[in-house]
Amino acid sequence: AGVEVILALGTLIEMALTQLTINVRYSLMSLSLSQKLDQSFTLPHRLIASFGITDEVFGVASSKKDPLKPIYMYGLILLPFIGWTLGTLLGAVAGNILPQSVNSALGIAIYGMFVAIVLPPAKREMGVLAASLISIGVSLALAFIPLFSFITSGFAIIVSALAAAVVAALLFPIKEEDE
Repeated sequence: AGVEVILALGTLIEMALTQLTINVRYSLMSLSLSQKLDQSFTLPHRLIASFGITDEVFGVASSKKDPLKPIYMYGLILLPFIGWTLGTLLGAVAGNILPQSVNSALGIAIYGMFVAIVLPPAKREMGVLAASLISIGVSLALAFIPLFSFITSGFAIIVSALAAAVVAALLFPIKEEDE
């Protein structure tokens, strides 16, 4: 998203808001997981584990029924951390030796990963499905309806995310456990 904002000659404010909108999810994921932590999760453990919260780690950890223990989280975080680090290294090396057509084809793999992350909860929870579809719809509208042509790609991400979150929160509120 940052590169798209730069290519569209977006402003620094747009870049900052886009990155904030995209990455605020890590704070929300951490808040959600904090409700599932075992008593042995001291402040140092929380700080260390917070470094490794990614979409994948959150997906697996949030589906666990039992309280989360530090050793479980460290084990859960370790493999994706190694995978992302080695993947970045290999991607940088391979990007310099693979033909451009292969590089372009591999560029869509990240979208497949996000679909794989969103699809299981979207099957179980109507709110997740609704938020995903609303975000897709708003994004398409902003991209293809000429009336919205003045909205840059960075702000389109912000508008899509906020619209989806607001509508899904209003239509599919999550009830507290004690209700």
